[in-house]
Amino acid sequence: MPMIDRSLNRLRKKSRRGMRGYPMGTVAYYGPDNSRATKLAAGVLMFAGAEAEIRTWFSETGDVRVDAAIAAEVLAYFETQGVLTVTIAERMLGCPHQEGIDYDGQYCPVCVYWIGRDRFSGIKSKASG
Repeated sequence: MPMIDRSLNRLRKKSRRGMRGYPMGTVAYYGPDNSRATKLAAGVLMFAGAEAEIRTWFSETGDVRVDAAIAAEVLAYFETQGVLTVTIAERMLGCPHQEGIDYDGQYCPVCVYWIGRDRFSGIKSKASG
């Protein structure tokens, strides 16, 4: 297995270890729909209740969840911060665009899949049609 492919496995393995203390690294995925993640946001919490320092990675054509190069960069970021615990979101948390930065209004005009959907379950609410 090439060295770069090991990064994906190492990141997943660290997340399975459970709470080992702070600093804590978090990984969240975002995409235009629930099938492809185009943005990875990694945050580091130095202690409980701290403001997270967040860095982001993007992929225009691939899926950041299986990009070994991005996983290697996230691991390196966590290692420089002394991260002891890693948590990874089980599903995508919504659109990769940021309200007020990438678009104005309640919903992103590019990622129509997320309109009226719960960000954690992906289920469309009855009120939205």
